[in-house]
Amino acid sequence: MTAKLIDGNALAAQVRAEVSGRTAALKAKGVQPHLAIILVGDDPASQVYTKHKAADSEQTGLKATLERFPASMPEADLLARIRALNEDPSVHGILVQLPIPRHMDTHKVIEAIAPAKDVDGFHVASAGALMVGQPGFWPCTPFGCLKMLDSIGYELKGKHAVVIGRSNIVGKPMAMMLLGRDATVTICHSRTKDLGAITRQADVIVAAVGKRNVLTADMVKPGAVVIDVGMNRNDEGKLCGDVDFAGVKEVAGWITPVPGGVGPMTRAMLLVNTITAAERAAG
Repeated sequence: MTAKLIDGNALAAQVRAEVSGRTAALKAKGVQPHLAIILVGDDPASQVYTKHKAADSEQTGLKATLERFPASMPEADLLARIRALNEDPSVHGILVQLPIPRHMDTHKVIEAIAPAKDVDGFHVASAGALMVGQPGFWPCTPFGCLKMLDSIGYELKGKHAVVIGRSNIVGKPMAMMLLGRDATVTICHSRTKDLGAITRQADVIVAAVGKRNVLTADMVKPGAVVIDVGMNRNDEGKLCGDVDFAGVKEVAGWITPVPGGVGPMTRAMLLVNTITAAERAAG
């Protein structure tokens, strides 16, 4: 068996087309959806990410404003800028690119963003809404993973899903989303004993720990769906995920590649959250 690929690039293109249609509908009513992106410091990866996010937004008709600030920016100034964007009715989504400089409190900065404009889905209010099944904004990476499962027509009800990773950004919200689809969910992490014994029971595995080869072929049940969220570098410096792709693809039924899998979908779901925020603001 060789697994079928879940093409994140192709699916992201479909999502962007849908967002373009929704954006055009709002513009016809005189509303310009607007995403404000804040970049503090000169982290090379963050510069690339924010550039792509702005370009994606413009491609779908969304207005994207990228605000750059020096790493020396006082935390109080950043919080003041966020408050100003909260109060600006022309801005529908606010994103502060992480990581931020070490002298700033990440939690305080995230919580300063108005929940109605929290298109990253990181605010405590967003997490709480997901937990209790109320409308809110889902974090973009797990949201994208769920969209990928939907794209292959996968029925999660009654299935056993294993999430490797317990971060607030991916692992925990991913588990809640899967639970919301009536899957039976197990969360594994760095303290889990005999990880393979658990993953071999899984119908769906989401690997999100940022560690190469955390999931190998002998740890996967034949025919399972494997979603690889990891972003690492191999010995040759090439981008790779958390999954031993070459081995696992010979066992799994479906698998996401790295690159070209979850990454494009994360950016696509940011656009979905932004247009949703604009639609809610427009009533």
